[in-house]
Amino acid sequence: MFNAFERKVAFRYLRARRKEGFISVIAGFSFAGILLGVATLIIVMSVMNGFRAQLVQRVLGLDAHLKVSAAAGAGVPDYGPLADRLRQIPGVVRVSPVIEDQALVSRDSDFTAFQGAPAAVEGVEPADFLGRPAIARSILIDRPEDFSGTDGIAIGSGLAAQFGVRLGDELTLVTPHFNRTAFGSVPRAKTYTVAAIFTTGLQEPDAATVYMPLEAAQQLFQMKDQAGGLDIFTSDPERLDAVRARVAEAVGPDLEVSDWRDANATIFTALQVERSAMFVILTLIILVAAFNIVSSLVMLVKDKGGDIAILRTMGASRGAILRIFFLTGATIGVVGTLAGLALGLGLAANVDAIRTWLQGVLGPGTFAAEFSFLASLPALVDPGQVVAVCLLAIGLTFLASIFPAWRAARLDPVEALRYE
Repeated sequence: MFNAFERKVAFRYLRARRKEGFISVIAGFSFAGILLGVATLIIVMSVMNGFRAQLVQRVLGLDAHLKVSAAAGAGVPDYGPLADRLRQIPGVVRVSPVIEDQALVSRDSDFTAFQGAPAAVEGVEPADFLGRPAIARSILIDRPEDFSGTDGIAIGSGLAAQFGVRLGDELTLVTPHFNRTAFGSVPRAKTYTVAAIFTTGLQEPDAATVYMPLEAAQQLFQMKDQAGGLDIFTSDPERLDAVRARVAEAVGPDLEVSDWRDANATIFTALQVERSAMFVILTLIILVAAFNIVSSLVMLVKDKGGDIAILRTMGASRGAILRIFFLTGATIGVVGTLAGLALGLGLAANVDAIRTWLQGVLGPGTFAAEFSFLASLPALVDPGQVVAVCLLAIGLTFLASIFPAWRAARLDPVEALRYE
């Protein structure tokens, strides 16, 4: 596409002489802008990918991938055979009956001075609870058998800190359901022993979630021999559509099927919107650098008007002149993109080491640690995104180089030599 003569002239224009120093400065700023824009985009997108991956890992380590639930206030009476049918579906790894409801938690069982905190209560089979990855990694428990029967519960570390309880202490749960007595309706309540304390790294589960054995939940919420729904765990939680369709067909129209994306739609939609906004904003850095390329090439064409005229009189075609100045601008973009690619990948690979250094310089409160996954800066480089960023940068610089190159090719050699 470019012959040896065109390449030689184009690269000669990239090495500006002293009198062309200002043009060289603008070209240098263009190169630096493209380098920083590409590197920044790669680093930011990689860090946001890492955040999303860790958040998904935390959520999927605690929540079910698919949920089968009955209508509000209803239960699933014959959940055993249904669970057996669901386990036969390809892609389904585990099916667990659950009961989910709300309650007030307090250390005080005296209702006259009752002060409690609201919490989500989930009744699960003990083996299913202890086998959840987010629980198994961080659970504090003396004996696993204590989380069984109808007297033991597990609470998050935030809830334990709020009430100042430790293993073996007691908490009272008061449900929004009532028992009818001769003296009127009385809230249904029971005192339980704290058998386990867990830390997931997510604020809501740690501060407002109580787990109890399924048998205890059936007793507390008066759902004897029933389950509120079924938690389904699959082999690939990122690709659920096919399994979800089969589950919906198996359970029929009377039960509702949802997945973890529905339950966490708000936070993941916010992450996606933020990632898209950051991509657009940081692309402006590359766009500004592309405009600098236009400026530097226009000034170069103006300065080299006589040279262009001489080249034309010596037999250079308009196409050759266009390719020379296009190659001059495109080289800035391609070299800047490659340098930005190397810098971005290098920093993305060492972003957590950089975070540690910044935290040492700026102080331990620089990065919030309310959530454990925010105590580090994970980076996950997506090859597709890296290719897209590089193509975007190169495409913008190519477009920016076309207009000045076209003006150089349209220059009339007679008029240029006359004014020269």
